[in-house]
Amino acid sequence: MHRARLTAYLTGGSPPGAAHAYPGCRDRRAPRRSIPVELAGCLYFATESAVWTGGRGFYDPTGPGRMRGRAHLLTISQVSDIAAQEMYREPGADLDLTRVLREGRAELGTGRYETLICPGAIEGVPVVTFTAPWSLHDVEPLMPSAAYLRHLAAGLLESGPWQAPDIADYLSACPGAAGNWTSAQLLELLLTADGSPGSAAQARPVTGRG
Repeated sequence: MHRARLTAYLTGGSPPGAAHAYPGCRDRRAPRRSIPVELAGCLYFATESAVWTGGRGFYDPTGPGRMRGRAHLLTISQVSDIAAQEMYREPGADLDLTRVLREGRAELGTGRYETLICPGAIEGVPVVTFTAPWSLHDVEPLMPSAAYLRHLAAGLLESGPWQAPDIADYLSACPGAAGNWTSAQLLELLLTADGSPGSAAQARPVTGRG
């Protein structure tokens, strides 16, 4: 959701706080348009991220509530190359989107981000994202890192419609973050990322669980 992280996927490089450099897409142009969205389902954190440490973010379209995000108007090759980079693979081959556009879901493999989801369309343009083949109830939630949450929170803030306290409440309630990060601590992370007064060093998870 954070524009700086998306830019690293598109043009190559390492976003702030990440321990991995991305090769970038074949088509390195910026999105033609980016808008905030809410999708049926939920965001949860699970499995250890080699890039950020802590739990990764996943989308369960069958989960309770609604997930906040950003929709970027990209080409098929860009979507394909971003998906490849999420799986630590070299970009270069277009995905076949026929099944996901027809059925709303397509499992391309067993990897953590190899399941394509199409929850609907915006102004006639299909929305496609990717997540794990499992659901929220199939895995143990895992506490996400401060750097990861800071990027997610800042991405939601820069998208427009949500305010910082509301974003902190939202993320602190997501499985994996819930019980490990308080809304106040997430708000501190977000204010630091936004350049407002605050010390990231003061923001610590509630426990070491996860």
